[in-house]
Amino acid sequence: MDQMLERLAGQAYYCFLDGYSGYNQITVDPADQEKTTFTCPFGIFAYRRMPFGLCNAPATFQRCML
Repeated sequence: MDQMLERLAGQAYYCFLDGYSGYNQITVDPADQEKTTFTCPFGIFAYRRMPFGLCNAPATFQRCML
């Protein structure tokens, strides 16, 4: 996350995709990974990084940006 902020510092313009790239850099606590499980034909999986659809994901991302 810090590297992304350093790259963006001093730039005149930002794309909305600049913000999206930060989501996949915030890790989900191992104790909470089971809360992010989903099932598909290939098995049961859990997120290790914060996905877009979590309830408080935008607030968490915003706190990291400050």
